[in-house]
Amino acid sequence: MNIYDIAKLAGVSIATVSRVVNGSPRVSEKTRQKVLSVMEENHYTPNVFARGLGLDSMQTIGIICPDVADAYMARAVSFLERRLKEYGYDCILYCSGHDQEKKEEAVDLIMKKRIDALILVGSTYTGYGDDDSSSVEYIRRAAGRLPVFLINGKISGENIYSVYNRDEEAVYDAVSRLIRSGRKRILFLTDSRSYSVAQKMEGYERALRENGLPVLGELKLLTENRIHLVRDILLARRTLEYDSVLATNDALAVGAVKCANAKGLKIPEEMSVIGYNNSEYSVCCEPELTTIDNTAEKLCNLTIDNMMRLLKGEEVPAEVPVECMLVKRCTTDF
Repeated sequence: MNIYDIAKLAGVSIATVSRVVNGSPRVSEKTRQKVLSVMEENHYTPNVFARGLGLDSMQTIGIICPDVADAYMARAVSFLERRLKEYGYDCILYCSGHDQEKKEEAVDLIMKKRIDALILVGSTYTGYGDDDSSSVEYIRRAAGRLPVFLINGKISGENIYSVYNRDEEAVYDAVSRLIRSGRKRILFLTDSRSYSVAQKMEGYERALRENGLPVLGELKLLTENRIHLVRDILLARRTLEYDSVLATNDALAVGAVKCANAKGLKIPEEMSVIGYNNSEYSVCCEPELTTIDNTAEKLCNLTIDNMMRLLKGEEVPAEVPVECMLVKRCTTDF
């Protein structure tokens, strides 16, 4: 029996049980007595260590990401681990891949460990952001036992906390800038069908429509995230039917830059390219890449700070949207 079981039996939030345990005045007497009654009936007695933290804590947080070999995921995990150590917490890391069955399996496995909360890194865990989708029920089940924090994904539900980018607005702004600079046929280049990509697609299409340009399927390309593969796929197209590229991550954008270089096109005069994530790829290619910074460190900092507040029994917002920033370098001329 732990604080999560008590919260469920009493029909209140974990934060409310935490306040009762810590003697907080921010609980009505009726609710306090209800929680205390459930604790007494189930012989639940928080120890001194647990009272100090507001719950039965093992000082350990679970982290799941698709693949730590991915540059964005590796940076995010590094940020999270560093911040957790500042609070005196350890972490357990699982890599799930993108397959639905494997993601659910990873959550089931990590939930068997003694962890205080769970962090899911990446929008792959939220599908297309459809709250009614059965594909996110495994997350809601986990949230019935402990707090679940999503980084760059959004799901509504009890005990689920989301910190995510305003990807639609960021892409809308970037594509609008390309159009104002004279670009008419902008290739949307991506490697997944995640919630984040769906938001980016919305921004891309909205910018085209509002500027009187058609939304064309031939200017949307889904491919694996391998630089040379992207280059070769683009080179294989007999005609150059696009004058600019908006890629949903920097590695894809580098592939587009390599294609332009191989074709002898001048960047940015004849071809503009925008990446995403502001990763090391953006400064390793030539010319250096204009990119959208999704402020990964900020997302991670907000997640950890809110988590620690929640574990102390404080109120935290269920959703925190974060603005992206366009980093202008050498692959655009607006």
